[in-house]
Amino acid sequence: MKMTRMRALFWALLATTAIGSGAAAYSQSRDAMWDSSQLPESRGTVKQYTLTPRGDVDGVLLTDGTEVKLPPHLSAQTVFAIRPGDQVSVRGLRARALPLIDAASITNVATGKSVVDNGPPDRRGGSDDQTVSGRIALQLHGKRGEVNGVVLDDGTTLRLPPPEAERMQDQLRQGASISARGDILDTALGRVVDVRAIGASPEQMTELRGPRPPGPADGPDRRGPPPPPGFGPPPPPSPRG
Repeated sequence: MKMTRMRALFWALLATTAIGSGAAAYSQSRDAMWDSSQLPESRGTVKQYTLTPRGDVDGVLLTDGTEVKLPPHLSAQTVFAIRPGDQVSVRGLRARALPLIDAASITNVATGKSVVDNGPPDRRGGSDDQTVSGRIALQLHGKRGEVNGVVLDDGTTLRLPPPEAERMQDQLRQGASISARGDILDTALGRVVDVRAIGASPEQMTELRGPRPPGPADGPDRRGPPPPPGFGPPPPPSPRG
């Protein structure tokens, strides 16, 4: 089985210590959920975020120059919990020759909010689809004003393709009760559902249609119907004798 990032960190910690009880504890609890509180702790004050080329937060810089690394999939959670000027507690492995910490967790000391690396989010699909229900608080739109989703009264966002939103417009009215099935993603900033089926109740849902298959007029070159007689392309030149 592929080791998780937390397991790799824990192995590294065990490799750098000679405490037999630590190895025994690992042997007894290797099938349990990993506890980042067992990793070394560092404290400091956040100076600024560090950013990837795409603008995702992949860590923070502390005022003493220490660089704290976090994976980009924790970008939203980090911004939600940690801000410049906050005092933080970091659990992770510190580099030998650099002011660098590979963090497994970071906690805002004042608020107690923590960001823990448990691996990338699980984007559910197929038979693992889940169902949510609620009342529509408002519709969401694209740049051209087309409806492409709704927000429920509990803050859950439902997203669906504009053609399907138009087809389901009678069910997407503000104030209507709605149920939806699809891929659910929970983040620190909210819950979003990539809708696969929608309806008035879990027992009465309509599956969304996939992309329209190409028809006779949608061939590879999309030429459409032939031109009327006399309007076609000129015949090729006759070969020279």
